[in-house]
Amino acid sequence: MIVRSFKDIEGTDRHVRAASGTWESKRIVLARERVGFSLHETVLHAGTETSMWYAHHVEAVVCVEGVAELTDHETGKTYTITPGTMYLLDGHERHTLRVAEDFRCICVFNPPVTGREDHDDDGVYPLLTEPEEA
Repeated sequence: MIVRSFKDIEGTDRHVRAASGTWESKRIVLARERVGFSLHETVLHAGTETSMWYAHHVEAVVCVEGVAELTDHETGKTYTITPGTMYLLDGHERHTLRVAEDFRCICVFNPPVTGREDHDDDGVYPLLTEPEEA
């Protein structure tokens, strides 16, 4: 059994800040736990825009605070995301979040991330893995 809080991981290697400065993420469950998914609390900062494409991952996002506009680049459709709204990137959709108010969300990734990922120039997280246990 694992019990930890987001507060416990502040300032550790699980508290990741994007090189772009647009977001930070507290990654409370990672690939190293070997449970088949990762779980994060992510904050995207007000006034920012982040384009993403999870070519290697499926992501589910639940907004718990703030407001953002989500654009699906596959369809051109735009959604307003507010607390209690979920979106699921089950088709590896390229998308952009334009953040009106600090946007705090809970995210689940499959396959799990290692904690070292940041978006590349295409908005993709590389598919990193943890070494097999001996």
